[in-house]
Amino acid sequence: MARLTPDPTFYPSPRHAAEADPETLGYVVTLSTEDKPDALSVLDLDPSSSSYGTVVGRLDMPNAGDELHHFGWNACSSALCPWAAHPHVERRYLLVPGLRSSRIHVVDVGEDPRAPRLAKVIEPEEVERKSGYSRPHTIHCGPDAIYVSALGAPDGDGPGGIFLLDHETFDVKGAWEEQRGTQELAYDFWWHINHGTVVTSEWGTPNMVEDGLVGELLLGNKYGHRLHVWDLESRRHLQEIDLGAEHQMVLELRPAHDPRRKYGFVGVAVSTEDLSGSVFLWRLGDDGVVRARKVISVPAEPAEADRLPEILKPFGAVPPLITDIALSVDDSTLYVSCWGTGEIKRFDVTDPERPRETGSVRLGGIVERAAHPAAGAVNGGPQMVEVSRDGKRVYLTNSLYAAWDEQFYPDGINGWLVKLDSDGDFRLDPDFFVEFQGERPHQVRLHGGDASSDSYCFPSD
Repeated sequence: MARLTPDPTFYPSPRHAAEADPETLGYVVTLSTEDKPDALSVLDLDPSSSSYGTVVGRLDMPNAGDELHHFGWNACSSALCPWAAHPHVERRYLLVPGLRSSRIHVVDVGEDPRAPRLAKVIEPEEVERKSGYSRPHTIHCGPDAIYVSALGAPDGDGPGGIFLLDHETFDVKGAWEEQRGTQELAYDFWWHINHGTVVTSEWGTPNMVEDGLVGELLLGNKYGHRLHVWDLESRRHLQEIDLGAEHQMVLELRPAHDPRRKYGFVGVAVSTEDLSGSVFLWRLGDDGVVRARKVISVPAEPAEADRLPEILKPFGAVPPLITDIALSVDDSTLYVSCWGTGEIKRFDVTDPERPRETGSVRLGGIVERAAHPAAGAVNGGPQMVEVSRDGKRVYLTNSLYAAWDEQFYPDGINGWLVKLDSDGDFRLDPDFFVEFQGERPHQVRLHGGDASSDSYCFPSD
């Protein structure tokens, strides 16, 4: 893996990343609905190619039942930080965790980016024995190791947290936390890398989420509603920020990419007060204290009970269910996925304290089933969202998590991936529709990096 010069897909600053060549390939993980192994598929994203918008490569995993979820690179632009322990590794491997199996698949896409090859499987027993965690969820490449969040302990309860993998051998190093304070639930994590601050969010333990959303837990405000702040170097818990018990499932964290900017956004799936979804802004103050406040609220939409799944019938409304957000590399634009109502919203966040909506596209949705020009009415809704480095293209997939898919879309989810153009107007590409027969796509990563995969240590100007 060692190189004599840094990987050319490592970018010193967000500006360098945005000016790099556009992506030509995408990688998407899919959940099999036919008792077969899940897969990693390769998409041709080069508009000049004769196979544009189609699957041109595939790797089936060796076991069924993994439920492949959030995945990431072994190394990225954080390797250019002056203190990086591994400055000459290359962006070659995708680390693909199985959220149900606790396996981690190390996939080589360096030899032939269109023909991914399984290089190693980290079995759950190694993860559990060396870290004390299970159900790996999110992968981020750091300057000193590969960081992996986990939802809980091997018995399905808490605490969840973070563990580390070696950059080169992919051996499990151990749990990251030195002192966890009040933190018990886990989900996503990110950092302000030049300021030594880590922020983590909360969903629920494996026992709280694996069989679907538990109504009693939701109405009892038992799912995650806090942010946690940590010291990156000492790995110690510094601060707990309660967003309000009604703000259930504090999920995706998106910090500013410019390392001088000490703020970020986090999406909240649903409020038990009114079924709305929201986005909070957190900001690291000069006093070292992180503060958060709600800056976006998306209301629920009334609906007739007979058009709703059982879990929503008592409420007579569709919650937006904000399950993902994405921030453009230049920190100017925030995208908010509303998986329940079937909408992707675009906001101008050049003033992060005052987001301004600049576009919206409807697609799918629990009730509306808004159509795509190339496919007609579709089910599922905008779920995971990824943005190209230059900010001009947005990719969406429509599956959340098998047990939750079945609750909110009980007639099944037919998998799809779509592209939106965001260079000025915000609109669906009418000809780009990738259908996955018998599979549900969850997340897409772009070859060479994307808006949610890299950390930068140098400012853009």
